[in-house]
Parts: sequence; C-alpha cells; structure tokens
Amino acid sequence: MPDRNGDQEEPIVRDKRRIDPETGEVRAEVAGESTDVDSPRADGDELTVDDVAGLEQAADELAAERLADLQRVTAEYANYRKRTEANRELDRERAIADTVRLLLPVLDDVDRAEKHGDLVEGAPLTAIAVKLRGVAERLGLTAYAQAGELFDPNIHEAIVQQPSDDVTVETILDVAERGYLLGATQVRAAKVVVSVPNG
Repeated sequence: MPDRNGDQEEPIVRDKRRIDPETGEVRAEVAGESTDVDSPRADGDELTVDDVAGLEQAADELAAERLADLQRVTAEYANYRKRTEANRELDRERAIADTVRLLLPVLDDVDRAEKHGDLVEGAPLTAIAVKLRGVAERLGLTAYAQAGELFDPNIHEAIVQQPSDDVTVETILDVAERGYLLGATQVRAAKVVVSVPNG
C-alpha cells in the first residue's frame, strides 16, 4: 500500500510448503509451526473425545441433511418427468380428438352416401370411403349405434320417438348420425329414432 511519500511496502510472503521446490528435500519445521496432527493446538487446547464426538455428530447431521436434500431433489425430478410424460400423452390425445372432430362431418357424409346406395363396389368414392374409415380406425375412433339395438340414453340421443306394438322395450328404429368413441371416451352421442312400446 503506498504511503504518503509514494513508497510501497514490500509484501511479506511465507512459504509453508513442506518440500523445498529448489532442492526437493523436506524442510525443517518453521519455528512456532508444527506439522504433527496429534500435537496440541497453537492456543494450547487439545481435542477431547467429546470434541471429536461433537464433530462427528455434526458431520453426520450435515451428511443426513445433504442426503435428504438429494432424495427430495431426486423425487421432484422423477415427479417432473412423470408429469411431463402425462402431459405429453394428454396433449397427444387432445390433438387426435380435435382431428377426429373435424373428420366427423365427412364420416357422416360417407354414411349417408352408403345409406343412399352411392357406395357401390368399384366406384371411386367407395375406395375413398374405405381409406377414410381406415384412418379413423387407426386414430382409435369407433362408430356405434345400429338399428335394432336397445336404446341407451347414456350413449344415444333420441331425436324422434315412434310408438309401436312390435317392441316391448325402447329400441333403435333408425340411426340419423352414428355415435363415435375415441378409445373409451365418447366423442359424440348417436342421434337415433327410437321405437317405444305402445301403451
């Protein structure tokens, strides 16, 4: 540090290396310094058994704390990975469901064309209808509702009820729009004409 006269103090350097770098030999102990671990500390205190036990206990507590931190971080990371995978699968299912909803009107048109006899063997529209239904199946979409099945208000939507002497329970007479399931999830309820018992 410069003083007022502009002179600088020389830094004091103490070389505490045990091996002399120039000669490669072990140095003699510097006065007042001891390299013996078992010798008394400089302030005259010795480590007692209680001191060592206290240090060991503190080290054990610190190690246990660090282990608990590591286990917590590991568990948080595992939960993060599971949550990320679940969200990724959920996003995939939503994307498929959105795509399927866009396909439903086209599938309805194919069903109507088939009902009116426009899908005959060898016609170009028949090949397209087969491919479209194949794509829908690969996406996991399944159609349901056929004439003659029992009416179930949980999966069918009755648009018309017609009394009949021929049935004893509510039965589907005609399907206006087929219902669709994506996996186990209902995408759309079937719209049906229901034949109900007279009386």
